[in-house]
Amino acid sequence: MSEWLVLSIAMAAASAVVLTIVVINNRRLREDDDPTQTPDVMEYMTMMIGVIYAIVLGLAIAGVWEGRSAAQENVRQEAQALHEIQQRVQVYPADIRDRIRADVDTYASYVVHTEWPHMSEHNALSAKGTRLFERIRSDVSRYAPRTELEGQTYQPLVEQVAVADDARGARGQNAGATMPGVVWFGLIVGAVVTVGLIFVLQIRRTFRELLLAGLFSVLIAFLLFLIWDFDAPYGRGIAATAAPFVDLFPAIGN
Repeated sequence: MSEWLVLSIAMAAASAVVLTIVVINNRRLREDDDPTQTPDVMEYMTMMIGVIYAIVLGLAIAGVWEGRSAAQENVRQEAQALHEIQQRVQVYPADIRDRIRADVDTYASYVVHTEWPHMSEHNALSAKGTRLFERIRSDVSRYAPRTELEGQTYQPLVEQVAVADDARGARGQNAGATMPGVVWFGLIVGAVVTVGLIFVLQIRRTFRELLLAGLFSVLIAFLLFLIWDFDAPYGRGIAATAAPFVDLFPAIGN
């Protein structure tokens, strides 16, 4: 069964139960019942809807911000692991050392200048970036250490390649939007209901009321935009950046 169908059934059932209870309860009222003695629930319901929606908005913003922070940390880990590879291969023979360092520089440059725009546009890593990374892995793993010092360096190098590969994989998984569609459905419907309460409360045309209504609507729109912007960690305005690569590999920034 589709999750949308389950959601629709659950919402319809909840609404039907509440409305049925209200109708039955009203039919049981006596003719001498005085409604003025019953507290008006309109203000209470309005307040609770606003509070619940504020909590949902807060959780959504916290979730996408955490995802954005995790995406930036993945970039830092990948860049740091590659930098460690470049530094640790200094004990290798000159030809091997230079080849590994050149491959790392080529990969880092490609990530910053080509793969980053590709992720923003296609929400995925590029095939060429994967091939360039595999070349680094091949260079590191296929070399047979010839001295004790090289042997002590080999395993840490392999581990750093694994760290970079894991960080690259995480970067690929977070390349697109992460917020489920059902959550967006709830956020948008909640925004419509919350803003619609302005009309339920019979807003007047005074300057003060119109100003507050406008500011309230602008705030809701801004918060939804903030969630949408954070939802793609690498693809929109306030996004994770390739700054760790540029900082650790200054030559590729030129």
